[in-house]
Amino acid sequence: MHPRHTVPSSRRQWLQQGVRMGATVATFGALSACGFQLRKAPDLPFKTLYTNIAETSLFGQLLKRNLQSLGNLEIITDVREIERADVVLDMIQELQEKVILSRTSTGTVREFTLRLRVRFKLRSRNGDELIPDTEIVQEREISFSETAALSKESEEQLLYRDMRSDLVQQLLRRLAAARLP
Repeated sequence: MHPRHTVPSSRRQWLQQGVRMGATVATFGALSACGFQLRKAPDLPFKTLYTNIAETSLFGQLLKRNLQSLGNLEIITDVREIERADVVLDMIQELQEKVILSRTSTGTVREFTLRLRVRFKLRSRNGDELIPDTEIVQEREISFSETAALSKESEEQLLYRDMRSDLVQQLLRRLAAARLP
């Protein structure tokens, strides 16, 4: 029999820590080599934006908050000052829908599809179309139970909030990709 080779515990810990550190460095190296980088705030190609977003729109409030958080953008909402804007963001439609997806054999609703649609276009102050009339949509499916109606209502509101947030991020990325003439 061969005597069992043991490594002192402090040396073993040092080796384990070295292996972990090496794996971490290799992972970050591989990620950076493939072009991966964390998502950052978009850099918009304009400094002033006019929008006709309704003050009562939850989507509009979230969009304005996100645009203001960029720090280098002035948002104009007064139509009398539209001439100061580099670009005009026309919000054409914001529609929240709830459609029956399935029913039980007795005809009661089992599932809904929640849908949030936003249509917009972006144009320069001169009227040049930067982003044509575009619709972006988010959908979520939700089960339904009459015995848990209140909790399902809360879940529905959370899903709509999540969809609004996703749509705002999509819209911001599209605005950042727009090119002024």
